[in-house]
Amino acid sequence: MTLRISPNRRYLLDSDGRPFFYLADTAWRLLYRLDRAETDHYLCDRAAKGFNAIQFVVFDIRYQPNRFGHAPYTDDDAARPNEEFFEHLDWVVGRCAELGMYAVLLPNWGYVVTARTPGGEHYLERPLVDQSNAYAQGLFLGRRYRDRPVIWMLGGDQPEHGKSEVFRLQATGIADGDDGAGLITYHPRGQASSSQWFHTAAWCDLNSLQSGHLLENPNWQMIEHDWSLDPPKPTLDSEPMYENMPQFLRDFRPRADAWHVRKQAYWAVFSGACGHTYGCNDVFMFWLPGGPEPTFGANLPWPIALQLPGSHQMGFLKELVEGIPEYASRVPDNDLIVRTDRAADAGHVCATSSADRNLVLCYTSHGHGFTLDVEALPADLLRARWFDPRAGEYQEPILLPGRAFHTFVPPKTGEGYDWVLRLEPA
Repeated sequence: MTLRISPNRRYLLDSDGRPFFYLADTAWRLLYRLDRAETDHYLCDRAAKGFNAIQFVVFDIRYQPNRFGHAPYTDDDAARPNEEFFEHLDWVVGRCAELGMYAVLLPNWGYVVTARTPGGEHYLERPLVDQSNAYAQGLFLGRRYRDRPVIWMLGGDQPEHGKSEVFRLQATGIADGDDGAGLITYHPRGQASSSQWFHTAAWCDLNSLQSGHLLENPNWQMIEHDWSLDPPKPTLDSEPMYENMPQFLRDFRPRADAWHVRKQAYWAVFSGACGHTYGCNDVFMFWLPGGPEPTFGANLPWPIALQLPGSHQMGFLKELVEGIPEYASRVPDNDLIVRTDRAADAGHVCATSSADRNLVLCYTSHGHGFTLDVEALPADLLRARWFDPRAGEYQEPILLPGRAFHTFVPPKTGEGYDWVLRLEPA
């Protein structure tokens, strides 16, 4: 299950050269909150919905010990791994593999390295991982999981904070341990991308951004920025708005529903992202009534929150994009959009196409109509179909000539009614 970067440096492929659309779920506290039966229930649910990656943290002193009474390191010393903790992690990584999913491992939550909050305030008296032990920690992890389907995500909700050498040493240790088999990226603070600090770093295989927790978040702008960089690297939004998360992380604010998380997924992917991460506020912390106090206003027991519709609908996006011919040559293609009917402050319309433009997908987040230059497409006769991201179903197709401009109006419009137009030769 080794992954590699596509020849154009934009997307991910599996070891056989087949498209790998990174679709991750967020499970930051998985190792600390769940026993094995609960973990299995969670992983089986996500695998059934089409997820192929699970993002979770190894070392986070705020939540240790785990359900079995074990911490990852003795006395929080990263040079002294606790075998019992890592035997459980072995089992989790193995179960992910059995279900066809990658374990996306954050060796540490960011403050363990920076000793600071994302905003820069001091959080610990001293870092627990620094230049003296970062390589050894990475080497241990790389060796242990060298033959497992693992992606490495350094950082953890942090800017670089002057710790680039620590992260380089950690990445070098991982690569030396697993012979460079596992891809490595970096999870930054909100409204930032790893490209800000590490785009040219040899160890950073793909960029990762955190667009953050806003209901109307123009994350496509961050993806477009990363797409424009030279040399190219794959990029994705590894922390957009979570379903049932209140805006600005304040529990009295409006909460995100499935429509909000769909918008950010389609905006990012149609703008060139190599995949996407979904998250649910109640699931990432595995909240239960009577358990630890919830952060960020979690209010649904996690087994119930597993069934929120956004998680199911992410699989529709994955199937849609993986079906693009010559997947690894897919490009953002907003040049086809001549005009949109959207209000200045409402939504976004964006397009992606195969390299030869024999397949075009155009997403309208609020169901606004839009006009495309269909004469720029190679076919003289086109088949157009509306795809419903809520149900994963197509409407009846229509045929139209490939001449001049054509205006498309979705079946329904307004908040909650997003649509994808699919255009291909008839």
